[in-house]
Amino acid sequence: MPKPKPPRWPLRLATATMCLGLVAWLAACSSSPSAVTRKTSVYQSERFHADETFSRLFDGTVAQTCEAARRALLSQGYVIASATEGLVKGAKRFQPEGEVHVEIAFNVVCVPEGRNGEVATAYVSAQQDRYALKKSPNSTSVGLSAIGSISLPLSSSQDSLVKVASETIPAGEFYDRFFALMHRQLRGQAESE
Repeated sequence: MPKPKPPRWPLRLATATMCLGLVAWLAACSSSPSAVTRKTSVYQSERFHADETFSRLFDGTVAQTCEAARRALLSQGYVIASATEGLVKGAKRFQPEGEVHVEIAFNVVCVPEGRNGEVATAYVSAQQDRYALKKSPNSTSVGLSAIGSISLPLSSSQDSLVKVASETIPAGEFYDRFFALMHRQLRGQAESE
């Protein structure tokens, strides 16, 4: 009695599955690198529109406008790193979570407008840096004159802050609040003179 032949469909199914897998792998390998680049290129989303998110016109001289910016930052707890007639830099630190620290740094540049310089534009940008607490293990060396130096791993660790993110704050409302405070400071200066 002849031996029955095994069915061929499992072999065909396995071959078809391997062929589909090979086609999918080749398609993934042949995807264009420009498509990946477009997704990761930040400069592609830069608008360069003529909006006033980062600038405002003030009814004061360059010195008065930058002084209003300095006072606005000081009134909110910012530490002033430098302040000249046309430039103010300040920073403030926050700890929103236990092991996360954030620093906001302001840069204000005041530029004269018009012929007599009685009006100035303030250009403001704020950068937010985010830091995380990282632990790194320490090992200790013990020196014995008869044997030499022995390195022993101990359970101690050293904590350090590591910058994990940095960006220019894009929020228009954030700058609107700052410019409104600058206007109040400028009015206060005018009234005291």
